[in-house]
Amino acid sequence: MNQHKFSFRVTALVLLAALMLGVFSARLYNVQVIEGAAQEGTPSGSYTYYTRVTAARGEILDRNGKVLVGNRASFNIVLIYPVLFSSEDPNGSLRALTNLAVSHGLELVDHLPVTTEKPYEYTKDQYSSVWNNYFKMFLAAREWDSDISAPQLIRRLRERYHIPDDWTEEEARRVISVRYELELRYCGTNLPNYVMLEDVDAISLAEITELNIPGVTVEKSTVREYYTDYAAHILGRVADMNPEEYEYYKQYGYAMDAKVGKEGLEKAFELELHATDGMLETTIASDGTILEKHYVTEPVAGNNVELSIDIDLQKVAEDSLENLILDLRENGLNGTDRGKDAEGGAVVAMSVKTGEVLVSASYPTFNLSTYAEDYNDLLEQDFAPLYNRAVQGTYPPGSTFKMVTTIAAINEEIIKPGYEINDLGVYRRFEDAGYTPRCMLYTTSNGTATHGSINVMEALSVSCNYYFYEIGWMTGIEAIDKTAKALGLGESTGVEIYEETGHRANPETKSALYAGSSGAWYGGDTVSAAIGQSENRFTPMQLCSYTSALANRGVRYQASFLRRVLSSDYETLVQEHTPTVLSSLEISDDAYAAYTEGMRLAVTSYSGTSHSLFGDYEVAVCAKTGTAEHGSGGSDNASFVLYAPADDPEIAIAVYVEKGAQGGNLGKVAKAILDVYFSEASAVDTVPAENRLN
Repeated sequence: MNQHKFSFRVTALVLLAALMLGVFSARLYNVQVIEGAAQEGTPSGSYTYYTRVTAARGEILDRNGKVLVGNRASFNIVLIYPVLFSSEDPNGSLRALTNLAVSHGLELVDHLPVTTEKPYEYTKDQYSSVWNNYFKMFLAAREWDSDISAPQLIRRLRERYHIPDDWTEEEARRVISVRYELELRYCGTNLPNYVMLEDVDAISLAEITELNIPGVTVEKSTVREYYTDYAAHILGRVADMNPEEYEYYKQYGYAMDAKVGKEGLEKAFELELHATDGMLETTIASDGTILEKHYVTEPVAGNNVELSIDIDLQKVAEDSLENLILDLRENGLNGTDRGKDAEGGAVVAMSVKTGEVLVSASYPTFNLSTYAEDYNDLLEQDFAPLYNRAVQGTYPPGSTFKMVTTIAAINEEIIKPGYEINDLGVYRRFEDAGYTPRCMLYTTSNGTATHGSINVMEALSVSCNYYFYEIGWMTGIEAIDKTAKALGLGESTGVEIYEETGHRANPETKSALYAGSSGAWYGGDTVSAAIGQSENRFTPMQLCSYTSALANRGVRYQASFLRRVLSSDYETLVQEHTPTVLSSLEISDDAYAAYTEGMRLAVTSYSGTSHSLFGDYEVAVCAKTGTAEHGSGGSDNASFVLYAPADDPEIAIAVYVEKGAQGGNLGKVAKAILDVYFSEASAVDTVPAENRLN
């Protein structure tokens, strides 16, 4: 046979085989990737994909309808697999895209459970069980060993994805993660299209679109935005779920990459605020032309949560507390060195008749809007600004506890309100044991003055320790502890955010805290507990709840940050706060008259501990100051509680400052809150906003 003809025929056969192989490969790709993902009835050569449409999370408002936390529009970068890989050099496109993202400080969404830098190690513990199961499916689909090492996996993926050798390790790892995410969508996971970048800024977005990469689309979304610089400790933030959170929220149908409330009220009302994302079905031609799109499921926005917080009162509380502490640090108490070591503090205000929290402030504070950027710095700052002292700080209450001892002594018929005790300055009942506590007046006067012979109302007004040492010993710790418990001290307030419960001073607490003989309870412990010392440790939120119970004659309501929940369009009332009684203490007429008169005398009497601030205040106030030893050196802690109006209480306030030196000074913060609360200028505009439920 002519050699030339033979060569021609061989060449023709090879070309024909190559053509057939190409046609077969193209058809196989079309069947496996394009048609395999398409729904029955779509045009030949088309591809149907599903995109999650983010629904807006519910807004958080204050009790007057002012939006505290809302949403702003944002843009995500999404990759469409078949369009991208129908173009020339998809790897090169991904390299350019990921390099641009890194240059703008954008973080890739990456679920490949391997570290981003050498030496490569697995990071499976950072992902939920579902993401780890997807990784196992990915390995199984390629018949790779489940125990493949991380470095070996990266090498195999680099080979599988044909990553050029001249790329840097960082470039290769980034493109591998994107390729993994894209390929994961075709392992039977039913995941929506890959969102590669979230919340892309305008400049980055413009440069990304200028790359003109096929298969790169821009989708609208929303991110949380804060409309107030206040209430950072209680509002909380939203971020990606950790594995433990997903295990909980998946029962409510949450997507694996859903964002949830991490702390505070965002977490407490997560299920109310959470939005249900929609699913958009889009059919495109092989060249990327959109043929059809429609919703499979419509997005449903989250409900709006209206808080009990009054942001105007919150602002006044935070500013006043900060000014007080900064002034103490600079000038000390009354020009002395006392209080110059003041650290942090808290203030809580509550509606007496409902338990609704009007104010919950902690100092120092931080900026929620820049939390992520500031986080490491916040951890290193003095006085722990991330610490929510209002609900997590547990402190000795000092003399604000004395109403407990008063009620217990009179309820148990140990004393009558007129029962008088002569203040001798030094309490010597336990002198043989080496315990001789002193009255504060005796100490500050260098032993030259005492309160003389006084009854329980007068003892409350001047905060005479000696009087309460004696009636505390006469009453006994069992009755005192029972009364404190019923008034909510050392008990949960029921508030929706995380709180510490602290503990009351009693034999059980001391035994649990100290081993051996140190845990035994003595008479001296009882007299110390009677004035709010010993092992008494309560939060400012508890002190405010306790003060509300005093105002309510023993009825303690559950503390709550919720006023009501409204539908996303504000047209429907979904839920409304209902006052709930947590405990109730039967207080005798004599006991009620004694502590209310004593707290009122603290204001009206010239010798009262709160007279200088509230003696001529236009609203009648019942108040009690406290100064507490704490055992950590420096100035004493300071506490202050108040309710008003005295004859028909509406609001209760508790203020606490670590090393604040003297409780009376803290009344300035409470007064600033009352000024706004009772001011006609602070009246809420009752005209509802458009689309807002009245």
